[in-house]
Amino acid sequence: MSFQTKSIPCCDCGVNFEFSATEQEFYQSKGFVNDPKRCPTCRTARKTERGGNTGNSTSYNNIYVPRQMYPAVCSDCGKSTQVPFEPRNGKPVYCSDCYRKVSANR
Repeated sequence: MSFQTKSIPCCDCGVNFEFSATEQEFYQSKGFVNDPKRCPTCRTARKTERGGNTGNSTSYNNIYVPRQMYPAVCSDCGKSTQVPFEPRNGKPVYCSDCYRKVSANR
């Protein structure tokens, strides 16, 4: 399929931006079916606004704060561990090794 550069109006700022043939090929290779709605500047601003999350930290205005961990005792093996949530009475808490075993059996 042959692509040609398109001029698209940004849905945020209204400025027309170019959606190049190379970018269109990239979008197709990723399985994206829609053209971008935002210009590169607005796209970057939106990503920054939403922040990045690596799983072990939280972003506040691009300052990454380590995730709060809580001490716990594994309900299966009794090993001391830390979990990213506050344990509640009556709910089982597992160390990472036991959690893998328990979740594999579901």
